Amino acid sequence: MTSIPHLHQLLPHDAPMVLVDELIDVGEEHVHCQATISEHCIFFNPDSRTIPGYVGIEFMAQSVAGWSGYHAWLQGEASPIGFLLGSRRYQTNCSAFKEGDVLDIYAERLMESNGMAVFSCRIECLGKELASSQLNAFVPPQEKLDQMLGSFQKNRNHS
Repeated sequence: MTSIPHLHQLLPHDAPMVLVDELIDVGEEHVHCQATISEHCIFFNPDSRTIPGYVGIEFMAQSVAGWSGYHAWLQGEASPIGFLLGSRRYQTNCSAFKEGDVLDIYAERLMESNGMAVFSCRIECLGKELASSQLNAFVPPQEKLDQMLGSFQKNRNHS
């Protein structure tokens, strides 16, 4: 059996924007990742020793990206670049995640069509739900992504 690459190899992110640490479980419709709150996170506040609760959306989005990267890896493809289009009903039971907290991030695919997908997500710590949301994401076909990035680069050069 081939071992799954480390989560960081499945994400289309580079440091310092990699926020999730471990891929715990992944399947056809779900993913479970973990993140330990520490001073190594770009959003860490050294005064309060916390990360703001609203960063939970990014923990969720990166877990979804890990799911997507895993499925690309199964097909022998590179991790795709995806876009978080929005979230619905982001609710958090805490204003911040505390240093040392080990967050369990769960995402379940509710639907997917033509690169658009909807995931139900939640963050737990020690079995207690801290945040939940529904995320809408889009992974464009490579041809469309190349076109989008080419237009961006062209516009940037003319500015």
